[in-house]
Amino acid sequence: MSQYRFSRRTENGAKLRVSFEFFPPKTDAMEERLWETVTRLGPLEPAFVSVTYGAGGSTRERTARTVRRILEETPLTAAAHLTCVDADREAVDTVIGEFAEMGVKRFVALRGDPAEGVGAAYRPHPGGYTNGAELVEALARRGDFDISVSAYPEKHPESPDFATDIEMLKRKVDNGATRAITQFFFDNDVYERYVERARRAGIYIPIVPGILPIHNFAQMVRFAGGCGAHVPAWLAERFEGLEDDPVTHQLVAAAVAAEQVLDLIERGVEDFHFYTMNRADLPFAICHLIGIRPSAERSNARPAAA
Repeated sequence: MSQYRFSRRTENGAKLRVSFEFFPPKTDAMEERLWETVTRLGPLEPAFVSVTYGAGGSTRERTARTVRRILEETPLTAAAHLTCVDADREAVDTVIGEFAEMGVKRFVALRGDPAEGVGAAYRPHPGGYTNGAELVEALARRGDFDISVSAYPEKHPESPDFATDIEMLKRKVDNGATRAITQFFFDNDVYERYVERARRAGIYIPIVPGILPIHNFAQMVRFAGGCGAHVPAWLAERFEGLEDDPVTHQLVAAAVAAEQVLDLIERGVEDFHFYTMNRADLPFAICHLIGIRPSAERSNARPAAA
């Protein structure tokens, strides 16, 4: 007897929710590509889109400009990233106020990486918030914000063990976090075990898997090494020999991400956060595959009234 897999059910798209992460552009050409991406992904009606924020406010103006444009020129809900690295409390509080004044209701609160880059030693600013939990508390104190925080299925590279890592997440939740978004990962069993650890610790907020479509495998490997994300041998084998074959690389990347997302749907996951790298093709293709279509296309597909 044949039976449709759960992930292939046509009604899935109506209950699945996605969000997209962008980074603020540095050049005119990058800004053009970002807005092409926003224009293409926007009709999928994501729950929100987020814009990253550099350490110590290094992208503060560009982040604010991008968030403002999303709010003013699109119907999308914009979430502003916020970090506390290399900044005192007054400076961080000022940024919170500026974002709130422009209409931001959602934040992604992160401790952030040191200005020297991923992997460098973290040193709290003497007059600043020392970690993500304190930053969440500051946001909750300033307004009724929706606050997303980070989670690490393979634990944060600076955490000595999972117990310490989970305890930090628990502090963020106790201080007002409403959702956690994970670091990217490629082994869904790892994500599932992490969620189980969190639930046993009394953490019941949504823990949304962060999905990274692999636009450049070599670049991803370097980034994964700094943030503690494991790259399985089977994944490396899939991209082997594709360094000078971008077309096949793109096809394999789409297949890998789709396989991961479909398996998570089979496990009951309904929310996904895509690290887009300001590129639309792979996230759009994956959303199409799981039944999330542009709003106009969904309207046209509805049967006419009798």
